[in-house]
Amino acid sequence: MRIIRSYISDALHVGQELVLSELATNHLVRVLRLGVGDTCVLFNGDGFDYQAKIISVVKRGAGVEIVSSHAVTNESPVHITLVQGIARGEKMDWILQKATELGVQRIVPVITDRTEVKLDSERSDKKMNHWMGVVASACEQSGRARLPEIIEPCPLSHWPQHDKNFNKFALDPNGVFGFSDLASTKPIAVSLAIGPEGGFSERDLATLKAGGFQGLRMGPRILRTETAGPAAIAALNVLCGDWK
Repeated sequence: MRIIRSYISDALHVGQELVLSELATNHLVRVLRLGVGDTCVLFNGDGFDYQAKIISVVKRGAGVEIVSSHAVTNESPVHITLVQGIARGEKMDWILQKATELGVQRIVPVITDRTEVKLDSERSDKKMNHWMGVVASACEQSGRARLPEIIEPCPLSHWPQHDKNFNKFALDPNGVFGFSDLASTKPIAVSLAIGPEGGFSERDLATLKAGGFQGLRMGPRILRTETAGPAAIAALNVLCGDWK
């Protein structure tokens, strides 16, 4: 039986009664046709699922009571940070959605030499709000109770010095390493950099190299940016994560 889960930004605890947002109410009551007495699962990113019962339905929001909670333990054992060159439109949404489903813990949208998306402060705020919604929806679907962290978009040159204790790799058809080289070491923390449409420029690769990133090959074919990240994350899950 399908479990109906909804993300709530509020603090949650057993015995609590609260009124759901109009958006959550619309999804549960008007789309899924739930009513008084029906149950759903709420989560807020703290690692728990909260069983909730609908106790009232009014025009502006459904009232629910939290009746129980349990810890969700489905996070990947390999901590993956996806450093993603910002892609255009729905491609970026696809990348965020699939990366979340596949278990990444952090996503860093970066502006590279070949990034075509232009972001001022206002557009950056709107993008962040939209991306957070995409990630929350992906957690609802996939059963995750912890939301990946999304870092504010930044130039690529501002990021590589971070993640000092991570194994750092940038997808590069000419990279020294292949995924088979990771099978023996099984890293538990990986920072993975993916270029935008058109890939990384030579200057981007030099920036990454200076920040400790090593080139990582991914087979004999060139993948699109919206394919490369999810494919690489899946490969890491097979080699080092929870796909055993």
